[in-house]
Amino acid sequence: RVKRGWVWNQFFVVEEYTGTEPLYVGKIHSDSDEGDGSIKYTISGEGAGTIFLIDEITGDIHATERLDREQKTFYTLRAQARDRQTDQLLEPESEFIIKVQDINDSEPRFLEGPYIGSVAELSPIGTSVMQVMASDADDPTYGSSARVVYSVLEGEQHFSVDSKTGVIRTAVSDLDRETQDRYEVVIRATDMAGQLGGLSGSTTVTIVVTDVNDNPPRFPQKMYQFSIVETAPVGTAIGRVKADDSDVGENTDMMYQVKDEEGVEMFKVTTDSNTQEAVITVQKPLDYESKKVHTVVVEALNKFVDPRFMDLGTFRDQTIVRVSVLDVDEPPEFRPPSDLMEVQEDAHVGSVVGVVTALDPDTANHPVRYAIDRSTDVDRIFDIDANTGAIVTGKVLDRETAGWHNITVLAMEADNHSQVSRASLRIRILDVNDNPPELATPYEAAVCEDAKPGQLIQTISVVDRDEPQSGHHFYFTLAPEATNNHHFSLLDIKDNTAAVHTQRVGFNRQEQDVYLLPILVVDSGPPALSSTGTLTIRVCGWGGSGAIQSCNSTAFVVSATLSPGALIALLVCILILVVLVLLILTLKRHHKSHLTSEDDEDMRDNVIKYNDEGGGEQDTEAYDMSALRSLYDFSEIKGGDGGGGPGEGVLSRNTASELRALPQWVQSPDLDFSVFRDYICRKVEQADEDLSVPPYDSFQTYAFEGLDSPMPSLSSINTWSSGSEQDFSYLGGWGPRFRQLAALY
Repeated sequence: RVKRGWVWNQFFVVEEYTGTEPLYVGKIHSDSDEGDGSIKYTISGEGAGTIFLIDEITGDIHATERLDREQKTFYTLRAQARDRQTDQLLEPESEFIIKVQDINDSEPRFLEGPYIGSVAELSPIGTSVMQVMASDADDPTYGSSARVVYSVLEGEQHFSVDSKTGVIRTAVSDLDRETQDRYEVVIRATDMAGQLGGLSGSTTVTIVVTDVNDNPPRFPQKMYQFSIVETAPVGTAIGRVKADDSDVGENTDMMYQVKDEEGVEMFKVTTDSNTQEAVITVQKPLDYESKKVHTVVVEALNKFVDPRFMDLGTFRDQTIVRVSVLDVDEPPEFRPPSDLMEVQEDAHVGSVVGVVTALDPDTANHPVRYAIDRSTDVDRIFDIDANTGAIVTGKVLDRETAGWHNITVLAMEADNHSQVSRASLRIRILDVNDNPPELATPYEAAVCEDAKPGQLIQTISVVDRDEPQSGHHFYFTLAPEATNNHHFSLLDIKDNTAAVHTQRVGFNRQEQDVYLLPILVVDSGPPALSSTGTLTIRVCGWGGSGAIQSCNSTAFVVSATLSPGALIALLVCILILVVLVLLILTLKRHHKSHLTSEDDEDMRDNVIKYNDEGGGEQDTEAYDMSALRSLYDFSEIKGGDGGGGPGEGVLSRNTASELRALPQWVQSPDLDFSVFRDYICRKVEQADEDLSVPPYDSFQTYAFEGLDSPMPSLSSINTWSSGSEQDFSYLGGWGPRFRQLAALY
């Protein structure tokens, strides 16, 4: 038995059909079809009934519309064969595909444009610049419709392109950015592998030539001229020069330097990093009289040199800068610039200390006049000759008072006092021996009554205000009036000190308790000067241990000096005691003021409010009732119950009677708090009946005013039973404490 089934070939349809008749696609056929027209063929799916139509009897399929493979490459449909009479399927429904056959109808397109590439100038031939790619929408698996080749339409003199890969390369090695820094190259892409009849597309590629350091700096001029006044201070800018460089970016960064020795000494060249200019400045003071014109050789060189282009030449250039110095009227100059003079302190008034000299540096050489800046010599100790510059003493000098003098000497042109120069002058006063030596202190010594001969009792030294260049050397001896002294001896130790020794056995304080020993001191001069000083020696008692007990009444006054640490400790202790005393006084005053304020506090101000809810009548821990009971002791409480029936009138009468019957406070050990309980209970009942009371718990403390109060009660309870106006003007006489209350009423 032969199995029935569908019979058809692969279906294809050519795209872009332009005919007027429907395009035949193919035929579907069932092997059960005997050609009698009993089978009806139908199709369904993509484009069925619109793009594709089928003959129900023959099964021929035609395309009625123009197809585009680039939009849709195939269509999926389903075929059915039914009995024309019963409409039953004779074959299982089958799926088939109609493929759209490609033709070369799409040209290559450059989708990633515009293209911009770059290449360094002077790059060798074949240097890769960039790659371009074109896309063809045709079927790459069918024929050569999508095979693209590349070629150069414009710019082939400088660039080439790989026909297969689209890589653009340099075609020459002499690309010069300074000549042309941008090229527009047109690249064409052709399909069909470039064969005749292929479609093509093109794009423009912009190629930027980047810079390399292939150009040296060049000065546009071989000589520059500048001028500057001779008084220009060091660091003054004279002018600017700049070397040109055809390169760009960092390839134009330059350094400038001075090449000749004269220029290096007098001038300095720096580079302005912003403008790449050479800034020429003064490095040493200029002098028109010495040299009127200076010639400076300035060299410019690239900071970054590419070694690949060293064969192109030296990347540096030089130029000459002529600097003309302009003459100005300058103040006199001191020559030589010595700033130290010396004079003996015993020089007479009018003695010459020294001579200062100043000359006019200008060609005119004007005469110079001299003066002393009196702000530096207020006491006019020195004078100066206005014509010669000789400095003389104006007063008697004293080295011990002032050993140095600093004065300022002025030199000015005789006919133009505005041209002034200043020179600081130090004058040293040389010492002469004009002060005799003196004992260093008023020496006092003590000797025991049992002292032995030769016992050292005092070493003395002297002071001298003079300062001889060879140093001090003093001689000691007893004064002539002490030559008959047999009690003490003086020994010159030869080191500018002397020692006093006892010369007898024992002393009697009862006979003589004080000895005055005159000592003659002589310096080494010249001339030798001397003075006499007195050493006071007291005779003191002797203790068993060998210590001096007393030297008359003054022996009991002991001169003791405390160490710095002990003094600091003592001061700290005193300071702590003062602080403690002040603190105690402050606390007492604060405590006293606090007690006074508590005593003056009115009992009616002791109202304690809290919003904590208690546990009801059984809660005895919510508040300490002893706080209320301890405020006062009540001995006798008088109250009256007004009685009465229900109603507002009864309430008013009860309240009024309670306020009139205030008790008197008296100390009593037997306290009855029942009246307070009853009083508070009545207040609670009144509060419960009052609808205007806020809906929260409140604890109120009531204080009685006492009997026979001179002032009536201020409570508003008294006014419940009366609607008449009351006069509260008397509140104004109660003082400042009730002023606010009076204002409220």
